[in-house]
Amino acid sequence: MSATKSVNGYQIKQLKDGQWWLVSAQGENVAGPFASEAMAVEVASVFEDSAGHASARRNPKS
Repeated sequence: MSATKSVNGYQIKQLKDGQWWLVSAQGENVAGPFASEAMAVEVASVFEDSAGHASARRNPKS
């Protein structure tokens, strides 16, 4: 496995299944799987998480 890269605020990680994923700072898989690290990096460079991360959506007062 390669060292984890950070692109546009997301980590590029190869998981146990051999596929590449964009992972948030909270550890949430936000996009993937991708067949190669290069594909994941390319997507991460323009990726905008319009739904927001799960931890950011939580509202304990609801």
